[in-house]
Amino acid sequence: MKIVRLILLILHIGIFCLLLGVVLNAYIPPKIFPGFNILALGFPLLIGSYILLTLFWLFNWKKRTIVFLLLALIFTNPVKRWINYSSGQKGDFDLKVVSFNVKGGKYGENNIEDYINSLDADLVLFQEYSPKDYHFKGLEHKSENLLVATFSKYKIIDQKNLIESDYETNNAYAGQTDIEIKGRIFRIINVYLQPFKFEKSMVKLEGNSEEDEKKLKDVLRRLVPTFKKHQEQIEPITKAIENSPYPVILAGDLNSVPSSYEYYHISEGLRDAFVQAGNGSATSFHDYKFPLRIDYIFSSETLKATSYHVDRSVKLSDHYPVMTTFKIEK
Repeated sequence: MKIVRLILLILHIGIFCLLLGVVLNAYIPPKIFPGFNILALGFPLLIGSYILLTLFWLFNWKKRTIVFLLLALIFTNPVKRWINYSSGQKGDFDLKVVSFNVKGGKYGENNIEDYINSLDADLVLFQEYSPKDYHFKGLEHKSENLLVATFSKYKIIDQKNLIESDYETNNAYAGQTDIEIKGRIFRIINVYLQPFKFEKSMVKLEGNSEEDEKKLKDVLRRLVPTFKKHQEQIEPITKAIENSPYPVILAGDLNSVPSSYEYYHISEGLRDAFVQAGNGSATSFHDYKFPLRIDYIFSSETLKATSYHVDRSVKLSDHYPVMTTFKIEK
């Protein structure tokens, strides 16, 4: 039994070190070391294993339980970005925002139109948008980009591209839209970062060691260069946030999980609406069984999230729509 406990202790310490590697994404970019971003993908499994091992020590009345519990405090915020229990402030709100990767409308354009009209949102941000003849009640739209679209009930003052897509080496896009809302101007940034272009068959292990090894290598060959592209793509976005003379709402599909390099740097200076007002799981991509949160809504401190919802009642894409309500603070 002592040997088993020793092995579990070494394993527990090892998992703690890997979790620390996830936190290092805040400081070390993918172009220097992409491994920490890869670790971020496995954060749910790592933290789950850490918790189970801590419970094992607890049930065995080991003093080391206290040490592991104290060390677990380091990961409180990273956990809250995946699973959160916030009281929120449901009730009156000034603004309702919806962000939705619609997968080009492949799951039914009419259904998407009916769904969006049923929400009565003030701002709707689409990713993987393909220009369709949508008729959204009271929503204005000016951009004709093929990857993102921002619809607004309020007056659009100005629009600007932050990332251009060339559809060969770069399939990302970010658009900046200045909108006058109740006498104040807000900057809306709609983001779609470079996708990994995985198919289910590419990540599904078959139990054949040679085939599975080949698949894992193929996955890594896609992950690393995409992470490096993300590092380049978020630079103009972070500059737009820093230089904005107006409060910012940033939403979209980052193709990156919480605690990734992308999340840490895009969210700098902004508040994650899910962390503020979300409850339960933030998983928004449902095409794989593994939990993935890659869709987000952030805001400046001027806007306080009063609710956050991942709508799992509809399957109009391989993503679930995410939505939040804001109270505009003076």
